[in-house]
Amino acid sequence: MEKIIVQTTELKLDKLDLKILKLLQENGKISNLQLSSEIGLSPAPTLERVKKLENANIIKSYHASVNEAVLGLGVKAFIQISLVRQIDNVMSKFKDHINEIDEVVECFQVTGNFDYLLKVFVKDIPAFEKLIGEKLSKVEEIRQMQTTVILSQTKNSKVLPAVYE
Repeated sequence: MEKIIVQTTELKLDKLDLKILKLLQENGKISNLQLSSEIGLSPAPTLERVKKLENANIIKSYHASVNEAVLGLGVKAFIQISLVRQIDNVMSKFKDHINEIDEVVECFQVTGNFDYLLKVFVKDIPAFEKLIGEKLSKVEEIRQMQTTVILSQTKNSKVLPAVYE
């Protein structure tokens, strides 16, 4: 076996573990038999390694990648948010409001000129206008918003980069 590449607080990951993670990120529906073939182990130890990665919370879950355009979600945008103040109460209330808005699919606390970055998906421009006018503008903790509409996507990798020593 090659030397250890990554060590989490509870688990040491070797090259095979990293290959399993890469393959599962590329295709979460891969069968254990196919996975074992790809990494060069028999099915039982492969399954044991996958379970170990799941139990260590390195593999958090499995998801279907859904085509948003087919679902009619034609407008994607990033919205930069500045809060009225950066204090616990304001931030907590803001997060509570954002978690109730389905169109917001991701929310990041960021550094720089803004406090948060939202990624939103809506059907069309009228739906976007409704999101801004009827939902986000009513969040009292928001001082300022700046929107960037996504025209196209150049890269959309779900595979995290490998970690090397």
